[in-house]
Amino acid sequence: MSEKTTRFLTPLALLAALSACSSSGHRYQDKKMDFGALKTVAVMPFQNLSRDNLAADRVRDVFASALLATEAVYVVPNGEVARALGKVGVPIAVSPSAEEVVKLGQALKAEAILTGTVKEYGEVRSGTAVGNAISVSVQMQETSSGKVIWTGTTTKGGVTFSDRLFGGGGAPMNHLTEEAVDDLLNKLFK
Repeated sequence: MSEKTTRFLTPLALLAALSACSSSGHRYQDKKMDFGALKTVAVMPFQNLSRDNLAADRVRDVFASALLATEAVYVVPNGEVARALGKVGVPIAVSPSAEEVVKLGQALKAEAILTGTVKEYGEVRSGTAVGNAISVSVQMQETSSGKVIWTGTTTKGGVTFSDRLFGGGGAPMNHLTEEAVDDLLNKLFK
């Protein structure tokens, strides 16, 4: 290769590497909370801000399954959560108040409640290029007080340099969803 070609390709390779990176997001964790004391948690229905009507249900299902698979906590089944929401009378299941969290904790015998928001799910565009992306935030509230003890956000996927150059649409949504959930769980157990 000529020196001129090398000078052109080196910045191009760096740009490709940087554009393919996914945002790992932010996290907050209450330093005073003993997370080892949590034995049972409930995952509330997620709020959906994306264009895909089923995105919140899909992400919640993957999140709850992956959390249960860690064997760190017991995750209350979705049906029991739905019954408790009706019994306690929570009008907005995706964002219960602190008082409602306390009542739900008593009804479900859970030490913590997890709520989430799916901000982006599906196809995104940048110019003529297309890729898949997911952006999710999750928070945990302890049921003794309703206080937020952990939050985490993540974004995976998007339009990469290779998508712009060669097309292709990016990674499949199920793969990106699993990556996003794994990132959130890593932040939770960190």
